[in-house]
Amino acid sequence: MLWVPLLLLAVLVTGIACARACRDAVTVDLLGREAAPGLTVLEAAYLAGGPLRVADLALVSLHRARLVLLAHTGWVTVVDPDGGRDEVERAVLLAIGPEGQAPVAVVRPRVAGAECVRALAEGLVARGLALPEPVRRATAAGGRGLRAAFLLTLGLGAVAALLVPVEQRGPVLAWFALPLVAGGLCLLVARADAPAGWASPAGRRLLAELSRRDPMTALARRGTGVLEPGLRAAFRAPVRTSLRAAFRGHDTRHLP
Repeated sequence: MLWVPLLLLAVLVTGIACARACRDAVTVDLLGREAAPGLTVLEAAYLAGGPLRVADLALVSLHRARLVLLAHTGWVTVVDPDGGRDEVERAVLLAIGPEGQAPVAVVRPRVAGAECVRALAEGLVARGLALPEPVRRATAAGGRGLRAAFLLTLGLGAVAALLVPVEQRGPVLAWFALPLVAGGLCLLVARADAPAGWASPAGRRLLAELSRRDPMTALARRGTGVLEPGLRAAFRAPVRTSLRAAFRGHDTRHLP
């Protein structure tokens, strides 16, 4: 009967993980039930992809307005340093720096951490459209807990099967199948109902109502993958590649 404590441990761990995941799901579902409709494109970008998506949207918006130039080498160059039309666009120009040129991979996190982007996030959280940081962390931790419980149950079941004679393995594995099935079902439900991006259920509903034809809305919802190849390349070039492209023809042995 050495397998019984292993079974009890599997049941306990799976039960705790499932209870935690259910608690987090209820917490998320209660957010933003009374939220007022209406989203700006920047708000939609945050809900779908977080602060970095906001930075991407602002960079492309400035590029299309010919206020900056996004090169396929991964660099952004300022065309009009006074051309920022809102706080986020001005944050982009500030992030590029006084030299008027910087790698896109460097500018994006600077903009994502700007005060105006944090204020945008706080406003969405206050309206119940974005998930607060503690809720997002708890939900992610709950998913990891479910996966860990599932794998632990598999391992304990395998160990228990080795501790009993061959003719007793069938009933033992049947007992372990109970927490395994329960944990697997909870894991499937949690993955299917996982928050899309950074949005609460109310935020997701508003995202689903946005036009799918507007290019900037498509960028906000789906990211830079919807852009034409030249612009996509600007966002996908790593810092090292961008620097080497900028200094082509010079000694680049000491570049990072």
